[in-house]
Amino acid sequence: MTFAAIIVLWTVTGVLVVATALPFTKVSHGSIQGLAFPREQFLGVALVAMLAFWYFQPDNWGIGLIAMGVVALIQAIFIIKFTPVWPRQSVEADRELLARKEAQISVLAANVKQSNRDYPRLIGLIKERQPDVVMAIETDAKWIDALKSGLTDEYEAWVEVPKDNGYGLCLMSRLALSETEVRELITKDVPSIRTTLSLRDGRKIRLYVVHPEPPVIDHDTIGRDSEIAMVGLEATKDDLPCVVSGDLNDVAWSTTTRRFQRLSRLLDPRVGRGFYNTFSATMPWMRWPLDHLFHDAQFRLIEMARERKIGSDHFPMWFSLVLADTASINSDPGDAEVGEVVQAKREIIAERRRDREPIGSDWEDEN
Repeated sequence: MTFAAIIVLWTVTGVLVVATALPFTKVSHGSIQGLAFPREQFLGVALVAMLAFWYFQPDNWGIGLIAMGVVALIQAIFIIKFTPVWPRQSVEADRELLARKEAQISVLAANVKQSNRDYPRLIGLIKERQPDVVMAIETDAKWIDALKSGLTDEYEAWVEVPKDNGYGLCLMSRLALSETEVRELITKDVPSIRTTLSLRDGRKIRLYVVHPEPPVIDHDTIGRDSEIAMVGLEATKDDLPCVVSGDLNDVAWSTTTRRFQRLSRLLDPRVGRGFYNTFSATMPWMRWPLDHLFHDAQFRLIEMARERKIGSDHFPMWFSLVLADTASINSDPGDAEVGEVVQAKREIIAERRRDREPIGSDWEDEN
C-alpha cells in the first residue's frame, strides 16, 4: 500500500469518526444534524475501511480497525430498525380488514421538485394508481394548473397552496374534506395543511400535510425541528385518528423524527420493513428516507411502496391503510423523555419570534 493510500485511509477513518460522533451532541444545526442522514453510506465506507486495514496494514491495523468497527456498529444500531430483522411497528391488515373497502384509504405523497416541468409523469402515475388522496409538494401555480388540467375529473376536493419558493402544497382527495386549515406553523411562507377526511364508512380521520425546511450547513435546524415537534404535540391531543405525511426533510432514524414519534405516539410503517429511500432519485449513491407517513395505532397497513421516477429529485411514496375498530396494543413508538415536551414548546415559541426568509426559497428559481 502506497504512502498516499495510507494517508487517504487514515483521513477517511478520522472523518468517519468525527461525523459519527457529532450528531450525538444534538446541536440543532444543519452541519451537525445533516451528518445523521448518510448512515447507510457511512456504514458501507466503514466496512470497506475495515477490510483495507486488515488486508493492507497487517502490522498496524489495530486502532484503525477498532475505530472503523465502532463506527460501523453505531451506524448499524441506528438503521437496523428499518430492516426486516426488526419487529414491525405498524401492524399489517388481516383478512377481515382487507375486505372492508369502505374503511380503507390510499395515499400518494410526491415531492414534485418545483422546477421539474415533466407534469405528465406524475399525472400518469396518479391515473394508474388511483389513490384516494394525493399530496403534491413544492407546487407553484404552473404545477397546480397542470394537475388541475389533467385531474379535475378525478378529484373533487382540492386544497391549493401555490408558492414560488419551493414550499407550495396541493392536496387532492376523492374523500370529503372538512375543517381544512392552511397554516404557517413556525416560519412565514412555509405552509402546512390540517384537514379532516371522511372515510367511505362515515368515520373521520385527521390528516396533516407538512414540508418543513431542510437542514443546510450554514443554518440551524430549529425551524424544521420545532415544526415537526409542533405537529407531533397537536397529533397526540387530537380526538381523531391521525395521519401525518409529507417531505419532513429528515431521515427516519434522526433525533428529531424519533422525538416526533414519542411526542405524537404515531407509528412508522418503515420500522421492520425497509428504508424506502426517496431522496435522491438522481444520485443512487446518496439516498435516504425523507418522505414519510406516520399513523395512529388504530390504522393497519395494507401496502407501502416507493414509486417510479417522475422527473423530481424525490421518488413518490404510496401508502394504503385501513382504519380498524381499536388501536393495536402491540405497537408502541416509546414514551416522551423527561423534559422533551417542555423543550419542544420552548423551541416553538422562540422560533416563531424570528423574522427571516425560509431556507432555500430561491433554490428552485428557473433561469
